[in-house]
Amino acid sequence: MANIKSAKKRVLVAKRNEERNVAFKSSIKTAVKKALSLAASDDKEALNSALSKVYQLCDKAVSKGILHKNTAARKKSRLTVAINKLQTK
Repeated sequence: MANIKSAKKRVLVAKRNEERNVAFKSSIKTAVKKALSLAASDDKEALNSALSKVYQLCDKAVSKGILHKNTAARKKSRLTVAINKLQTK
């Protein structure tokens, strides 16, 4: 642990931000899994809303600095490709 008061505060702030970022990334992963499970079913409307939710979460993560813009773009692209593969089967 740091000795200087400002360094101690930075450690606490970094820990708080890390927890927030991990929780946000986890919500993205959960939304992706939900969208993939809906892709196997025939409910197009629910799938579109789930896909929209994933896109929204990824874009919000980029604006908050949690994800890099290319990482978010890659996640969205891979999800779209996976959904298209599941639907063609």
